[in-house]
This record gives sequence, structure tokens and C-alpha cells, in this order.
Amino acid sequence: MKQGRTLQELGQELTRQREARKDFISDTRSLAMDSSALGGRFLIALGDDTQEYTIGETAHQQIATRLQIPYRYYQKMQKEYPTLLDENVNGWFRQSPERRMIRVLDGNVRAFLSDRYRRLDNLELCAAVLPVIQEMKDAAIMSCEVTESHLYLKVVNKKLKAEVGVGDVVQAGFVVSNSEVGLGSLKVEPLIYRLVCKNGLIVKDFAQKKYHVGRQVAVEDDAAYELYSDETLAQDDKAFFMKVQDTVRCAVDAAKFHMTVDKMREVMEIPLADNPVQAVEELTDRFLLTQNERGNVLRQLFMGGDNSRYGLINAVTAASKLADSYERATELERIGGELLALPVPQRIAVREHNVTPLRKCLARA
Repeated sequence: MKQGRTLQELGQELTRQREARKDFISDTRSLAMDSSALGGRFLIALGDDTQEYTIGETAHQQIATRLQIPYRYYQKMQKEYPTLLDENVNGWFRQSPERRMIRVLDGNVRAFLSDRYRRLDNLELCAAVLPVIQEMKDAAIMSCEVTESHLYLKVVNKKLKAEVGVGDVVQAGFVVSNSEVGLGSLKVEPLIYRLVCKNGLIVKDFAQKKYHVGRQVAVEDDAAYELYSDETLAQDDKAFFMKVQDTVRCAVDAAKFHMTVDKMREVMEIPLADNPVQAVEELTDRFLLTQNERGNVLRQLFMGGDNSRYGLINAVTAASKLADSYERATELERIGGELLALPVPQRIAVREHNVTPLRKCLARA
């Protein structure tokens, strides 16, 4: 499992972000893009004042999606004809006005969202779930991080464990993840932690989600204004996070854990047919791995010496520790869970038309 920040470092960074962030609700007629500067500038008119910010990649993608501009064309304009991009964006801001939430951090627009987007912020989430985790006997946070797009808390219950094979012990756990910039719901997902290699696998089944959708905030005019938390929103958030706390308390379920372990034992009996390299190629195509990731998975598979689907799953989760970013490492842990969830072929020893059992399962998935 790839390591991020310590819990203390995480708390310091979330507190810093709380102090540095700004949120606005704005009519799009009060917004303007100026692409003359590197990366672009975003202008927000606040009465007689205009505030200027840089624009992050996520915000660019969200603006393009909202205005129905194909992103490859958006990038082409951004690179080759920035004044045309400004004409497109600013023209549609005025032609089809609507209210949007603009999230800013460290002088950079990080998200362009619906005005109904519910701010479930990372600091409040940690304040809600960390006391619950501390109450759990034998629970430990094995890894945590905040990236540009997500917060992650990876927790393991050291008491709930089982053997997949002789000496191959796994422990139950869960991952809490959240995005403040609209890239996914607040999730609580089951985690399997393998002691022999300290790999994490995020189980596809049994995940629970909470969505960032809230009430519309009443506005009396079309101007932009900075959004502050009020008592009503605070009470709404309190009720919501109480539900999240209940979800976390039930995240480690012994019955579901043992069902997952049984599935892991089952996939130990599924061979990768005659060509493990071909199995990795199929995996690369199905999950769009990079060539570096492909090479890492292949090396881990050969080092593990297990040419079963279970060996391939472990190779993927081992390769996650070599990923360039914590974000991508977590995605590889989820890919391991996707492999585990694939259907079990009825005739695993037979190859039809030179197609491996893994390829047939990937095609059906």
C-alpha cells in the first residue's frame, strides 16, 4: 500500500486549505475567461470589485463539459487559438446564463460546479469519522493522503483476519474517500490488507456512497457573492455526517469479509492458461494501463511466481506501490478489486479459439 502523509501532516494540510479556500455562487454573466496568460485567468465580478484567479485542469474540464465543448477541441483552442476559446466560453456564459459554484484554493479555480453541489469538506469529514475510527478496537489508519482531487483514509481492523492460503493472512478494512471538486461521491469501500506484502485491495462489492447534492441557496440578484457556511447548512451537514459515521461503524462486516476471502480462495484455482504475458496484455488493454504500469505488473507477477488469477491480482496491487501518484495507486487497488469481481469460468482449463479464460471474463465484464 502506497504511503502518503502522516495523520498529523494530513490535519495540518486540511487546516491550511480551510484557511486558504474561497467558494462563490455566481451568475455566469458575472464570470469571464481570459486565456492570454499561461493556463488562463478566471475573472469573477463582485460588485465594483473583480477578483482574478488561475484555472486548474479539473475546472477547465468541467467548464468544457458544462458548455458541451468537446475537451480535445477545447484544448486545441487553448493551445493554438486562445482568443477563440475565450469567445466560446464567455459567449455561452452570457447566452445561457445560470448560477454555478466556483471553488478556489490558493488563488486557483479548482472546480466549476452546480449551485446545488453540497460542500462535504475534508476537514469536517475527518472531524466526523476519526473519532469513530478511534473507538474501533484494533483499528489503525494504515495510509492517508489528500490530493488535488480526493481525500483518502485507509483503515485496517487488525483483529478481523483470515488465511487465504497457508501463511497468507489478510485483514479486513475500509477506505473512506471524498472529493471536494466534484470528482465522485463520498465513498466507504471495503479493503483487504495482505500482510505478506502489505498490499491493499479495494473490494468492488459492498461499497456505500453519499452524494454531493443539496438544496439550492436562495439568491435575490444575479451578482456573484462569496459563500459562507451558515447555521442552517451547518445543521444539514451535522445530520449528514451522522449518517456517514453510522456507515463507517458498519464498514467492517465480518460476513462480507469472509465472503471476499472465499472468493480469493476461489480465484487461486483459476490459471492464466499458457501465457501469463498475454494475460497482462489483456489487463493493460481492458484497464488502460500505461506501459510503465504494464511492466511493473509483469515484473511483480514473475517475482510472485503465481500464475493464477489470484497471482495477477496480487501483482496489480503490488504494482500500485510503484505508481507515480497516490491517486493512481488507489485506482490500481480498485483494479485489483475489479479482477476479483470477474465471474469464475466454468471450464477454466479449456482454451477456445486461442482465447484465455481471463480474456473471456474481461469481455463479459
